[in-house]
Amino acid sequence: MIVNEFGEVGIDNQLVIDADEEIFEMNNGCICCTVRGDLIRILGNLMKRKDTFDYILIETTGLADPGPVVQTFFMDDELRAALRVDGIVTLVDARHIVQHIDDAPEAQEQIAFADVILLNKTDLVTTDALDTLERRILSMNSAAKLYRTQNAQVDLDAVLNVGGFNLDRAIEVDPQFLEPEYPFEWGGIYYLEAGHHTLLLDEGPDPAMQLAIVPADAATPAALAVAQEQAVRIYAEDETPGDSGATLTPGNTLYRLNLWATPLHFTLAIPTAGAYALFSEHGPEEFNMRLRAEDAVLSPEIDHAYKPDHEHDEDVISVGITVAGDLEPKRLNAWLSRLLREQGTDIFRMKGVLSIQGDARRLVFRGRAYAL
Repeated sequence: MIVNEFGEVGIDNQLVIDADEEIFEMNNGCICCTVRGDLIRILGNLMKRKDTFDYILIETTGLADPGPVVQTFFMDDELRAALRVDGIVTLVDARHIVQHIDDAPEAQEQIAFADVILLNKTDLVTTDALDTLERRILSMNSAAKLYRTQNAQVDLDAVLNVGGFNLDRAIEVDPQFLEPEYPFEWGGIYYLEAGHHTLLLDEGPDPAMQLAIVPADAATPAALAVAQEQAVRIYAEDETPGDSGATLTPGNTLYRLNLWATPLHFTLAIPTAGAYALFSEHGPEEFNMRLRAEDAVLSPEIDHAYKPDHEHDEDVISVGITVAGDLEPKRLNAWLSRLLREQGTDIFRMKGVLSIQGDARRLVFRGRAYAL
């Protein structure tokens, strides 16, 4: 099972108990955006021992767009040859979805792409309201199988081996479905001599910018396509910070260029002459990025601008709290009461695993202070 968290503190993997399945957790970004390389790597490792599992379940964050997740299985040659997408299952909160179904793009996309929809919390909504909501959902996706549930209880046969995913229908929902999205906005291939080159930038709209430097076979569209897939995997790695004046080398390192000290310059150490691809988080024009060899400014032999359409609402953030030791119940309840009283309308949901003073058991904590 692959679990994706929205936030830096993993919770969901700790809530799976009494299960023999192996759990892989990704919590350094949304699975439909920055961690697609992580997903490819984990799936690749699983396929090396494919005789030890029957099914791969991927649980995304509640904020994920399912399109780019499924797209991964069609855009990566190795995954396309070895795996098939069985179906997309979407859990709909019948109590709260009406407040977001018309203005939340992620909710609309999750419903539109679903092969199976679990309309959950039916015990908290009247029958008339359920009928109206069901008609609304089916008007958005008439092909999906819909089940009304309480506590998400449903027969496994309803959500496994459904054979429901249809590529043609996915393209009807999103005509650009097979156009890949990337975690970078620009890539270019340069022919570089061995030695040191200078990367110059001006101040721009962001105090930092991610950069990957990938050896390429040539300066051709085909070579750029190969390099960009390698860059996807690099962008899933932890960042290596670099202040102005730092030396950068080609390879599997994702650099975070810190751009708050001027003048901004970095040294590219090239081991052997050849073609090298640079992939930057932002377009070069935003920072007047230029590559210099001695006194000459180099131009890329070939370049491409990537403009991913998929963006998350920056108003939604995650706050993770980790505290060593046990919690005192009265103080915990007092803190939660104050938090909900003062900031409850700004909180979508809360969850955690708590260690309570005087109790050897672990307490699973879930809550919603508003509607999601």
